[in-house]
Parts: sequence; structure tokens; C-alpha cells
Amino acid sequence: MTKSRVRIVREAEEDLAELVDYIAQHDSVERANYVLERLTTVCERLEQHPEQGHFLPELRSLGIKTYREVHFKPYRIIYEVVGREVFILLIVDGRRSLQAILERRLLR
Repeated sequence: MTKSRVRIVREAEEDLAELVDYIAQHDSVERANYVLERLTTVCERLEQHPEQGHFLPELRSLGIKTYREVHFKPYRIIYEVVGREVFILLIVDGRRSLQAILERRLLR
């Protein structure tokens, strides 16, 4: 099986940094590091299985099947597969409403 290349776009890197900082400040550095490690592992798995995620329910109802997601609950990793490349576009706490974020970041 051919590996895909996983790329994290700048905005998703910023999402991850903000998330880790928030957890470190409001919980603990240990918990923040654990979440960072788990999210990184989930992203790395996409090298072998880029099609494993499901289409976003928020967009599927609009007929948009470009973006997929995988989870490390409650966090959502939203990505797009283009050829043999996987672009991580958004990393967000799944308890947040995604409507405004999706409109601003994915549907421009």
C-alpha cells in the first residue's frame, strides 16, 4: 500500500497550538501533552488510511463530500484528500458549533 503524505496547514497548526495552550492553562501541562500526542497519532494514521474518516455531517446535507473527519473525542480533525496528499485543515473541540468555522475556513 502506498503511503499518503500528511500536511498540516498553517491554520490547523495554529488551532492545535491554541488548543494545547488552553488545556495547559485550564487543566495541566501533562494533559495538554497527552492530547497533543494523541491528536498527532490520529493525524499520522492518515498516511496509511486517508479514506478512513467520514464526510462531515454539517456539509453532507449540502451535497459536499470534499472534507472528511477523524476524531480523538471530543476533538475533530477535518481534512481533505487530494491525490496522495492529506491536508489537515482544522483541528477543533467537537463541543463547539462548527457552522461559523466551516463557513469561514472551508467554504470560502
